[in-house]
Amino acid sequence: MNEKRAATLLIVDDTPENIDVLRGILKQDYKIKVASNGEKALKIAQSESAPDLILLDIMMPDMDGYEVCQRLKANYATANIPVIFVTAKGETADESLGFDIGAVDYITKPVSPPLVLRRVRTQLALYDEKRLLDDMVKERTKELDQTRLQIIQRLGRAAEYKDNETGLHVIRMSHYSKILALAYGMSEEEAELLLNAAPMHDIGKIGIPDNILLKPGKLDAKEWEIMKTHPQMGAEIIGQHRSVLLNLAREIALTHHEKWDGSGYPNGLKGKEIPIHARIVAIADTFDALTTVRPYKHAWPVEDAINLLKTEAGTHFDPELVDKFLNCIPQILDIKDQYAEMTVEYLE
Repeated sequence: MNEKRAATLLIVDDTPENIDVLRGILKQDYKIKVASNGEKALKIAQSESAPDLILLDIMMPDMDGYEVCQRLKANYATANIPVIFVTAKGETADESLGFDIGAVDYITKPVSPPLVLRRVRTQLALYDEKRLLDDMVKERTKELDQTRLQIIQRLGRAAEYKDNETGLHVIRMSHYSKILALAYGMSEEEAELLLNAAPMHDIGKIGIPDNILLKPGKLDAKEWEIMKTHPQMGAEIIGQHRSVLLNLAREIALTHHEKWDGSGYPNGLKGKEIPIHARIVAIADTFDALTTVRPYKHAWPVEDAINLLKTEAGTHFDPELVDKFLNCIPQILDIKDQYAEMTVEYLE
């Protein structure tokens, strides 16, 4: 049977005798690391073999224990490590300050061995329980996020089935969007968020009558006005949420038909008034729509679609993003091939 891993404690004190006293009390039950000043303590705490608990002196030169604790709590990587102050400063105000800046306990010198052992054991047990609860919350949150993402993807594909029977358009254009987002300089996390929000861009098409959406020819003025309502309908379908993902999906649905020169719809936004994520999706969506078959059009050759993007850079599209998209064409075409449609021609 595997024995439970011994917890690692970091003892921080500028006086070797004080370190020796605490080491003597704790070494039978725990792995011990030591630091003689604040800088060394922070370095150890931020290392891969970070301690499970820190016993921290307050009165040290250069950087006192209060500052060390504050810096630990300000760093995401070390913020959760419990800190017990061990110090000769025993005034109520000193203890209160220690708790205010994030310490979990306060032991005054000279220390009592049974009290040190009991306090350390208690705080480690609480820390283990907190980590277990945090892991459970993270796992549950991950499950909820995955469920929400699957719903978004399915709804996005449902909208596409009205004029793209395989629903692969939303997959391709979402990957194109991520590629362009990374080329623009977005983080992997933000680009992945865009990948997952982009499938909802045309969800408003659910509300457009089929005789307009699938019309094999140019729309008349009245039909076009109805078609132009789908971004607003999409935003209303998605609604307002606390979720970052759903809020981004709503923003994209509402603004991806705006144009760089202000001639787009529904609100005539211009240039950088148009959210960056929507500007990216506009390019990805257009390229894929042009290069695939729809009930009302044949697929364009890739070169023709590229030429259109070049021609409309600065009018329809953000010119900087068009340049970056064209630099990514090899990656774009890999995605196009990976998620290719079956060979279907709708038009005679």
